[in-house]
Amino acid sequence: MAEFVEMEEIDAVRMVWNVWPHSRLEAAKCVIPFGVMYTPAKATRGLQAIEYDPVQCRGCGAVLNPYAAVDFASRQWGCPFCLTRSPFPPHYAGISETVLPAELFPSATTVEYATARHAPPTPPTYLILLDTSVPEDELAAAKSALQQALSLIPDHAQVGLITFGTHVHVHELGHAECPKDLAKDAAPLSAPARRFYDGVAAQLVAAGHALDVYACSLDQVGLYEMKAAVELTGGLTVQTDSFANPVFREALRRAFAPPGEPGHLGLGSNATLEVRCSKDIKVCGLLGPAAAVPGDRKSPWLSDTQVGQGGATAWRTSTLAAGTTVAVVYDIVAPHGAAGDAGSPQLFLQFITRYTHECGAPRTRVTTVSRRWTDGANVGELMQGFDQEAAAVLLARLAAHKMEAEDDFDVTRWLDRSLIRLCARFGDYRKDEPDSFQLRPQLAYFPQFVFNFRRSQFCQVFGNSPDETAFARLALQRETVGEGVTMLQPLLYSYAMGAAPEPVLLDVSSIAPDRVLLLDAYFYVVVFHGTTVAQWRKAGYAEQPEYAAFKALLEAPAAEAEAIIARRFPVPRLTVCDQNGSQARFLLAKLNPSATYQSSAALSSEVIMTDDVSLSVFTEHLKKLAVQS
Repeated sequence: MAEFVEMEEIDAVRMVWNVWPHSRLEAAKCVIPFGVMYTPAKATRGLQAIEYDPVQCRGCGAVLNPYAAVDFASRQWGCPFCLTRSPFPPHYAGISETVLPAELFPSATTVEYATARHAPPTPPTYLILLDTSVPEDELAAAKSALQQALSLIPDHAQVGLITFGTHVHVHELGHAECPKDLAKDAAPLSAPARRFYDGVAAQLVAAGHALDVYACSLDQVGLYEMKAAVELTGGLTVQTDSFANPVFREALRRAFAPPGEPGHLGLGSNATLEVRCSKDIKVCGLLGPAAAVPGDRKSPWLSDTQVGQGGATAWRTSTLAAGTTVAVVYDIVAPHGAAGDAGSPQLFLQFITRYTHECGAPRTRVTTVSRRWTDGANVGELMQGFDQEAAAVLLARLAAHKMEAEDDFDVTRWLDRSLIRLCARFGDYRKDEPDSFQLRPQLAYFPQFVFNFRRSQFCQVFGNSPDETAFARLALQRETVGEGVTMLQPLLYSYAMGAAPEPVLLDVSSIAPDRVLLLDAYFYVVVFHGTTVAQWRKAGYAEQPEYAAFKALLEAPAAEAEAIIARRFPVPRLTVCDQNGSQARFLLAKLNPSATYQSSAALSSEVIMTDDVSLSVFTEHLKKLAVQS
């Protein structure tokens, strides 16, 4: 998948399918939707800043790009999306084959326009809403964290504070210290609360404001009900058990002092994303932290099928961070055997993001990508362009959306059927012979992704509060493909004396007495010591000079864990535990149960007390069902 990661570094785009069938029928057989994961504010390699306004097609509004057909003699250009010819503006009069504007260079598939004309900048404004109906120690911890965070923001920022408890107080800071998814209507106030916050979300989107929620309580605080107001505005969420938890304090500090230039928050605001696409492609909708902008229902790009924030080709989000990633889902509507635009073998997609830079200047970032059409009958050709990581994240986002939008949605059944259909379509096998079943390399890891997603907190809500489920799904819907894959299938690394750290299977068999394991599960990081390592550590061997290698063994995973925590937001929780210890459950819950109390554990130093099927059993069932006549 290195080639897809390379494309992402250039254009901030990951496409599930990089070769598209030019037929509605063949597209339906592909099972996984034709989605594009796009990170509008990513610092892409070689990004060019252009200090003038973009030139737009007079037909469809698409922006001039390297795929345009340029007629230098008549000073016109042909739009690759609608084929309309548009004149160049007067200041382009000097262009020629050897003198090109920056946006026409072949490498300029992503450019950013920094317009000089803009209104006076508005300083960043924060309104902090603090619940004071908490114990004194909790309130003191919250106050201390807020004081630290407020000391980091730029001097020109505006800050307001509202506290609410028995009474509501509005404070002018700087003068005086502040005074002191719910079933069968089991929670009758939940539905009205969600409707209320849906209305709040609409008001926030219209005003260009974002709602961030820091939920620091073991009790429900209403994040489940507030989810739409957070997600549609591009807001952040942090969830811990207490204001005294270091996760809250560090997350709040980092929100006001992100990595980069001091005094800059690294956020764009009031962003609008518009999409353009080739003939025979329509837009189903968007999955991610944005709200649809009501538009022309007769737009030629709107699909009859709606997904997520559908019925639009433009969306708004109040804040835009460097890692904010949306998924745009497309529909192929060409009848079987139809030719493309003027018989072109290429399709084109364009993303136009307009936002306000933190300095107050308007910016427009334009990304134009091209991929290849195929007739769809060549399964191998389609598979060459399949990005299984992007596919897994898109499928997970879609499943999470369906679980909230559709009553009685059986996510496990839906995932299993989707996977069976995909493997039946693209696997290599002989009918009714499971042992003959094989997957191409482009699809080899996809069943594992689905297996682990089925077992995750995104799908299995038992044991998790509605707030915890909402928190996890909010993160899934906004993160990049790489981070999303880590959420679905955590990363596990092994450390042993005399050996370099190495990735190992996410399986109980990876546990060994003389190993230290490092688990990156996105929301938390676990450093797990095998029994022998734990005994040596407790005996103090690491403090003795002759056991320097053992000390290094303990320090290496701890350092890597700190590095993971330092680069991720929201800040993950760190758990350091020993084999057979109570907190070892954080690791065991994520491992494939290849050794359980019901099976032989001869090859493992650990067993998992569960009735869940293992990956091997899951795969065997998949093979049998995929090859059935």
